[in-house]
Amino acid sequence: MRMTTSNPFRTLNLRIRVFMLSLLVAAAVSSYASRRDSVAVCPPASLEQPCEDAADTVAADTLGVIPPSTLPWPQSLQANIDSIVGRSRFLKTSQLGMMVYDLTADSVLYARGEKQTLRPASTMKVLTAVAALDKLGGAYLYKTRLCYTGIVDDSLRTLNGHLYIIGGMDPRLGHDDLRSFAMAVKEMGIDTIRGNVYADRSMKDSDLLGEGWCWDDDNPVLTPLLYGRKDNLLAKFADVLADAGIYVDGEMVNKTCPANAKELCVQTHTIEQILHRMMKESDNLYAETMFYHIGLTKGKPSTATKAKAVLEALLRKIGLAKSPHRFADGSGLSLYNYVSAEIEVGFLRYAFNNPDIYSNLLPALPVAAVDGTLEKRMARTPAAGNVHAKTGTLAGINSLAGYCTAANGHQLCFSIMNQGIMSSGAAKNFQNMVCAELCK
Repeated sequence: MRMTTSNPFRTLNLRIRVFMLSLLVAAAVSSYASRRDSVAVCPPASLEQPCEDAADTVAADTLGVIPPSTLPWPQSLQANIDSIVGRSRFLKTSQLGMMVYDLTADSVLYARGEKQTLRPASTMKVLTAVAALDKLGGAYLYKTRLCYTGIVDDSLRTLNGHLYIIGGMDPRLGHDDLRSFAMAVKEMGIDTIRGNVYADRSMKDSDLLGEGWCWDDDNPVLTPLLYGRKDNLLAKFADVLADAGIYVDGEMVNKTCPANAKELCVQTHTIEQILHRMMKESDNLYAETMFYHIGLTKGKPSTATKAKAVLEALLRKIGLAKSPHRFADGSGLSLYNYVSAEIEVGFLRYAFNNPDIYSNLLPALPVAAVDGTLEKRMARTPAAGNVHAKTGTLAGINSLAGYCTAANGHQLCFSIMNQGIMSSGAAKNFQNMVCAELCK
C-alpha cells in the first residue's frame, strides 16, 4: 500500500491565505462602521419630529473619512451644512436656530436648535404676511372713504353739513388721493362747506406705538389717518381743499362718522401694493398697517390683541400652537417677539401648500443678488436669483427665512435665526453659505 505525506509548505500557504482574508474582512467591517458613525442619515420626518441626528453630526470631510460630494443627496447636503456650522467660529458665542424643509418630499432636511425661542426681527413680517393673505385674501383692498352729512344748496354751491374722512390706515395714501376727494366735492357743485371736516379714527385704537418698541428707534406712527408716514392727514386735506377753491367755514377735528352719512368717494390700494414694499424694503410701517387690518377682522376698533389672536389661530391650524412663542407686533420691531425656526418654517410650509397665499407671497420676497434687502447678497453663487427670502436685522440679531430650489428640482423652505451676535457680517456670511449649499 502506498503511503502519502502532507506537504508542510502547502499547509502553511493555506493558513497564510486564511489569515490575510480575515484581515481584509476586519478592515471592511471597520471601514463600514467608521462611515456609518461619521455621517448621519436623516430619514423623512414630520415638522413636529425633526431630524436630530443630522443636526448633531460632525461633517465627514472634517474627519477625512468620506468627502461629502461622494454622498447621495440629501446626506451630502446635511454633511456640508454641518461643515459650515463647524467652521463658523462666531457660533461658539451665539445662538443658532435653523430648519430646512423639503417641500417636495415633505420632510425635514436639516434641523439645529429649531425649537429655540429667538427674536425674529423682520422675519416676523413673514408670519404677518401669511396670516393676512390667509385671513384677508389676495384681492383685499385698503380703503379710505370720504362721506358727508347735511343738505347741498345748489343755488349757493354750499354744503350745509359736514365732511368725514374715514381712515383706513393706508400707508400709500398721498396727495393724488386727497385731490380726488377734493374733486369729488367740486363735482357735486360745492365750493363752500358750512360745517366741519372731521377725521374718523374709529378703525383702530389710540395706541400710536407698538408693544416693546425702543423709545430711541425710528418707530412708525400707528394712526388710521396716515399721510407721508405721519399723523397729519387732516391738515394736508385742508390745504388740498383750499387749493381746489373750496372754502371751509368750520373746524378740522376728530369725530366718528354717523351711520346715515352718504359716501362721496373711496380711494383704495391693493394688499399686493402694501405687501411688495413691506417685504422687499422691509418697511415696518407697512407691516404694522397689515397687522391692524388683520385685527380688524375681529371687529372695530382694531387692536394689537385682536391681530395677535388671528396669528394664534393660524398657529393652531398649522399644528404648532404648543410650541413656545410670543407675538407682540407685525413688523418684528418689538423685542418682545419670540418665535422659533420651526414656527417660521411652519408658516412658510402653510403658504406653499395654499396657492392663493403662495402666489402673492413669493413675488413679494426679496430675491438674492436681484432686489430688495437681498440685492447685494449671494452674488456669483448658486443662490443668486434662486433664493426668495425675508431678512431680519436688529442689534445682536440677524435672520433669514424663505424659499429656494435645490439642484435636483426640489422646492425647499428654510429659517436661519442668529442671535447674540457681535458681527452682523459674520451671520450674513454664514446664511449666504448655507443658502448657496441649499441651491447646489
